[in-house]
Amino acid sequence: MKTIYSLLFIIIGLSFTNLVFSQGNYPNTPPAVSPMPMKPEMTEIWEPEVPVVTPGKNLGDAPSDATILFNGENLDQWASKKDPSRPAPWKIVDKTHMEVVPGSGDIQTKMKFGDCQLHLEFSAPDAVESQGQGRGNSGVFFQNRYELQILDSYNNRTYRNGQAGSIYKDHAPLVNAMKGPLEWNTFDVIYRAPRFKADGSLDSPATITVLHNGVLVQNNVTINGLTLYIGLHHYPEAHGDDVISLQDHGNKTQFRNIWIRKL
Repeated sequence: MKTIYSLLFIIIGLSFTNLVFSQGNYPNTPPAVSPMPMKPEMTEIWEPEVPVVTPGKNLGDAPSDATILFNGENLDQWASKKDPSRPAPWKIVDKTHMEVVPGSGDIQTKMKFGDCQLHLEFSAPDAVESQGQGRGNSGVFFQNRYELQILDSYNNRTYRNGQAGSIYKDHAPLVNAMKGPLEWNTFDVIYRAPRFKADGSLDSPATITVLHNGVLVQNNVTINGLTLYIGLHHYPEAHGDDVISLQDHGNKTQFRNIWIRKL
């Protein structure tokens, strides 16, 4: 009998405890004094230490962790796109810049890249010829697929999503920041590659930010897919890192001081 009463008291006690907690016996007002006052060091993160990168001496110079893709001396970092086993068929001028040899074909980097920071300088051909898309046309293709347009857009009207600084036939630039044909232009680009799921479907599209001569022309825009001359852009298949290519569009467009940082 004694054992039965003991069990009964235990059951009643547990029931009462459960009732208290089930009714949400929690405070609903803040304590008068914080149980753990904040201190400055609670929000200080010390490790790991931020790595040091030495910036270039002059604006546009490569930082210490950049890969130099072209500095005027040689085309060792480039190959023919038609046949990657062959050297790049464009010519070096005065050991300062390279120039498209019209009809020779596109060139591409030997290295492959995904997320990156790219600096590139370009100039339209010295002689102003043709108009619209026929004047100083070239392009930078990220991952060999997504084109940032190069064109002589100085006093040269064309469709807005095909002028210099556009993501070709995708996004028009915010403004036209092109310099004259005898001047050098700069592109400074932050590119984030697309991500794909294990089944090959798109997880997140590529994005790009572009400064043209120091002026923002693409503000973290979404690249809607593979650059196409005809048809809607899309992502037909999954891919990883790939080459950066420069386009031969039949014009003697010039390039210098190209460097890149993997991000």
